[in-house]
Amino acid sequence: MKNLLTVLLSLTFAFSTSVAQDASKMLKNSLKTISKKGSDPTANSNEISNAIAEMNEALQSDDLKTQAKKWVSAGKVLNELSNNELKTKTLNPEYKIVFPNAAIDAFNAFASAFELNDKKTKKDIGYGLEDVENHLNNVAIFAYQNKDYSTAFDNFSTSISAYDMLKKMEKDSRLDDPAIRKDQYFYSSVSAYYSERFQDALPYLEKLYNDGASDAFVYEALYSINSEDNPEKALEYLTKGREMAPDDTGLLFAEINHYLKIGELNKLIGKLETAIEKEPENTSIYNTLGSVYDQLNQKEMKEGNVEKANEYFTKALDNYNQVLAKEPENFDATYSVGALYYNKAATYVEKLNELAADLSPAGMKAYDETKAEMDGIFKQALPFFDKAESLNGNDRNTLIALKEIHARLNDVAKSNKYKELLEKMGVTNN
Repeated sequence: MKNLLTVLLSLTFAFSTSVAQDASKMLKNSLKTISKKGSDPTANSNEISNAIAEMNEALQSDDLKTQAKKWVSAGKVLNELSNNELKTKTLNPEYKIVFPNAAIDAFNAFASAFELNDKKTKKDIGYGLEDVENHLNNVAIFAYQNKDYSTAFDNFSTSISAYDMLKKMEKDSRLDDPAIRKDQYFYSSVSAYYSERFQDALPYLEKLYNDGASDAFVYEALYSINSEDNPEKALEYLTKGREMAPDDTGLLFAEINHYLKIGELNKLIGKLETAIEKEPENTSIYNTLGSVYDQLNQKEMKEGNVEKANEYFTKALDNYNQVLAKEPENFDATYSVGALYYNKAATYVEKLNELAADLSPAGMKAYDETKAEMDGIFKQALPFFDKAESLNGNDRNTLIALKEIHARLNDVAKSNKYKELLEKMGVTNN
């Protein structure tokens, strides 16, 4: 029995030694392949990919994952692979980098070695991190220029991790310069945002925000990311952005859209007027300001403030007319003028219904005068809706308005014509 136990122990030891040797051999062969084939990654991409997979498998073995020198060897070979591709890309701008994560993998290898706290490898780790930091930045720049923002973010952000590790080792870094370091955070956040990795972008954006960044993008991105789930925080970012970059039109329009969304119309007027000063040829701003005045006009009319309503009506009409002076074929402004008159005429309907019940001579006279006044305003709306139809014959709201106006003006044939058009479009009960 004792002899049997000795045999079993011997076999177990032999098996463990074999596994360790297999892992070491696998790592050695994979690193050799990456190094040998890395001079031409395009032609050898499959072999290199397989070798990287085998390298990772070997490094995760129980025996090798605690050996810092093995991780350092992997980091060096991956650094070499990334360097080869960057040299090729520099000489040939059309070259497409095959292994854009090679520098990231190299950093991770050096980071794993660093965590093992092996004094013998400390110097090699430091040299490796200095090289990989540059590779990460260069790969990120090429990816950013090609609008591969996700890859750009992965490399920009990892370069910041490399900086942090170099500082732990009391080593110099290209990011020691505060201006360069700020740019690295900025482009990390931009790349994450443009690749719609919004949660990844947040830590970098918040770092820039807390450091008092003057870049309008920081505040506009923070506003956009937070606007749905945390509107109060979003507005805080937006307000700070307007303070830090008062001349930025992107932030101004974000602010305008914010107040439009929550319906705070009075706050919008000054902001829209400022936008017009900055972009006097931008007709969409005039249309928006006209719409704000129109909404205020309708609000005051409902509350019985006729004089104030008329003031807003005139200002709405003026803004729409400024658009049409610049762009006579502008559909939005054309339709909006028609709608402005139409809605004003519609305010007479309730009064007409009241007067209809008064069959006295005075009541009938008042009814006729009020109807004539209402019809006159409908007639003012008509040419604008006719023009709107000529610009976009498929706009349902235009066709509905034309049907209603002709009905009000007792032109049954034309009203029915538009009714039929609407029915063909699937619009019923209009």
